[in-house]
Amino acid sequence: MGSLLFLLIIGAAVFVLSGLKIVKQYERGVVLTLGKFTGIREPGLRIIVPVFQQMTRVDVRSTPVDVPKQEIMTRDNVPANVDAVVYLRVVEASKAVLETTNYVYATSQFAQAALRDVAGNIDLDDLLAKRDEVSQQIKEIVDRQTDQWGIDVEAVKVQNIELPTDMKRAMAKQAEAERERRAVIIAAEGEKQAAQAVADAAGMLSKIPGGINIRTLQTLEKVAVEPSQKTLVVLPSELTNLANVIGKNS
Repeated sequence: MGSLLFLLIIGAAVFVLSGLKIVKQYERGVVLTLGKFTGIREPGLRIIVPVFQQMTRVDVRSTPVDVPKQEIMTRDNVPANVDAVVYLRVVEASKAVLETTNYVYATSQFAQAALRDVAGNIDLDDLLAKRDEVSQQIKEIVDRQTDQWGIDVEAVKVQNIELPTDMKRAMAKQAEAERERRAVIIAAEGEKQAAQAVADAAGMLSKIPGGINIRTLQTLEKVAVEPSQKTLVVLPSELTNLANVIGKNS
């Protein structure tokens, strides 16, 4: 009789202890009673009725979910491999358990489809230059779908965009040609500014009496310092002007 009582006490203790559940701060407990949803258990020590009740813990922290590399064809018919990451958070634990068998996997699969759709409807240049806009479009599409699962999509980030080797070489050549074009434009602008400065200086000297003569003497002074086999004959500017007038009249 004593042994039977002892066994009953042990069994009752095991039964009660099996109903004690600890819900962590970052979790919520979804309780089903006889298969029917009956409530949410908040963090702390919680008691459920063994056999009759079942509790599923749901992590409500922000969770990153990798979107595997997808082979897509852009609108301008360029193949590319694109992957992304989705940051999600459970906002309604009951829906996350009751509306889908695996909300993480379901979100990842839907994000893959959204990534292919969005990236396939834009040109390659836009895909490379407007990653934030592409990411936002994917987020909006996925977020609308996951609302029914009690999931909030916090962000979507397009990570790597891999292009074929021949496309990489073509883009490198295009970038090099663009750099050369800019260099030519900069050099031409420099020459234009230098010519304008010379023209402005000549105009200023022509308005000053004797300005041209002074500039000529300065030039001769610089030339005289350098060793040279050349002989310079300097004529008065008036004589040069007179010769030009005679040449025109003749």
